[in-house]
Amino acid sequence: MSGDSGVTDAGLKSKLIEKLQAVHVEIEDMSGGCGQAFSAVIVSPLFEKKTTLARHRLVNTELKSEIAAIHAWTPKCYTPEQWEKQKAEGNQAVAPGKDTTGEVVNGTTA
Repeated sequence: MSGDSGVTDAGLKSKLIEKLQAVHVEIEDMSGGCGQAFSAVIVSPLFEKKTTLARHRLVNTELKSEIAAIHAWTPKCYTPEQWEKQKAEGNQAVAPGKDTTGEVVNGTTA
C-alpha cells in the first residue's frame, strides 16, 4: 500500500533485505494504508553481537529517508539464531501491532 508519504511496506521490505541481508522481514502498515506508521520484524545476521539499541540504529541508518517521511516506525530486530529459537519454542514474534484487536483505547476519540 502507498500513502501520502510515498513509503510502502514492499519498499521497506525490499530495502531491508538488500541493505541488511535480512533473511526474514515482516512489515505491517499500522496507519490503515496511508503509509504513515509501520511496524516490523527484521531477522538479519548483521545483528549478531549487537545490542538492541545498536540494531535499531543500524536499521534506522539504512532507512533514514523513509523514516523521515513517515510518522512512526517500530522495529523488532532478531538474529537468525534468536528467530529460530523463538519459532522452535512457539514464541514467534509478530510485527508490533499485528496481534491487536483493533479496539479503541479508553479516553480516545478515534
